[in-house]
Amino acid sequence: MKRKNFAALFGTLLLAPSSAVLAQTVTACPAEVTTPAKCYTGADQNGATYWIAIPDHWNKVLVMHAHGGPRTKAIDRNSELPDLKRFAVTTNQGFAWAASSYRRPGYGVRMVAEDTENLRKLFIQKFGQPARTIYHGQSWGGNVAAKGVELYAVNADGSRNYDGAMLTSGVIAGGTRAYQHRADLRAVYQYYCRNHPRSDEAQYPLWMGLPADSKMTRNDLIERINECTGVKLPAAQRSVQQKRNLANILGVIPVPERTLIGHMAWSTFLFQDLVQKRLGGRNPFTNARVIYRGSSDDAALNRGVERFDADPKAVAELAYDADMFGDIKLPVITMHAIDDPTALVEYESAYKDVVVKAGHQDKLLQTFTDEHEHSKLADPEYAALLDTLMRWIDTGGKPTVEQVAADCTQQAAGSAFSGRLPLRAEVRTETAVRARRAALDRSGGVA
Repeated sequence: MKRKNFAALFGTLLLAPSSAVLAQTVTACPAEVTTPAKCYTGADQNGATYWIAIPDHWNKVLVMHAHGGPRTKAIDRNSELPDLKRFAVTTNQGFAWAASSYRRPGYGVRMVAEDTENLRKLFIQKFGQPARTIYHGQSWGGNVAAKGVELYAVNADGSRNYDGAMLTSGVIAGGTRAYQHRADLRAVYQYYCRNHPRSDEAQYPLWMGLPADSKMTRNDLIERINECTGVKLPAAQRSVQQKRNLANILGVIPVPERTLIGHMAWSTFLFQDLVQKRLGGRNPFTNARVIYRGSSDDAALNRGVERFDADPKAVAELAYDADMFGDIKLPVITMHAIDDPTALVEYESAYKDVVVKAGHQDKLLQTFTDEHEHSKLADPEYAALLDTLMRWIDTGGKPTVEQVAADCTQQAAGSAFSGRLPLRAEVRTETAVRARRAALDRSGGVA
């Protein structure tokens, strides 16, 4: 299959470019934007809605924000409002902020990178050329931004569209690696629970997520998970069997109990979107040679768990859309909580590997925090990353993690912030991160 067909499958060719855009509207900024600023909403030629926030005392640096997900609900005018509220620290620090809803829900990294690039161009048309442009990707948006800087950062003539990138809590292992542990989770869950699908329901391969015509809702899924594991109940109210099921599932697939439902939802509804709508019903996942460990009876689990093997065409299409090649030509700083309950911190090591292989390790700085969160880390840390990234861009000198941590402490001491969780130095985390790579690499099984 030719690459242009890959693009069509993932949505980058859904609509022809047009100069027509919906009217841009001045909109009240949310209360979280505490600095005097103007906010704007609108939609681009492909139907992607957007929010833009520009402080009155703009420092002439634009931050293009790529949100996480992929979201599966319909987009609307306010799809990006929650992210503006969450990352208002950006605008409050003097940066302009712009974010696209993306043209449709569901998977498609190249598509949403294109939507973000379209918004960057629209911003320039409306407000002029910024002095600097930073790409910020959060969660799955980290995959979008990492891919986006490879696709759009530098033009053929050498001129730059972006000057640096900030990837926070990023799903930056690439599409072919980032979801394998959820395919494992789905298989292990079904071995113990046998209710997704139930024995009296139409059977389908678990890698499919759901059949295309399924009417299952998230609440339906939660009921089934709770029925089997009691995860929505206080521990004391769970039955002996529920406790046993939950312990076995989490013993083999070490996701936090509090995010089990979220991971199962991705392995259900996101897999349905990815497989049915983007990959033509083909399977990008494999557990054919995985040895599962950590249960009360590993031998029985490995004999009885459902096995599946990936379709090479599906893997190739997903890799084209969402894998990175490490071809970064501008400064990139990442930040990840060591105990991120949603996006494995091991993704950082996988991303570093491809960057090093491409010979661009001088352009990558990775930082880690002691937090246990995913969707939002401490405000002083984002402010410190932006400060550090701007100095790196302006001076050309690559900073150290210790310098970022010092900046974080300084930011936290300011009146604008309260509390902080200091950044860890990379030297303290690299060994731990690499030691936990088995679940991601899947070369010797899931431990």
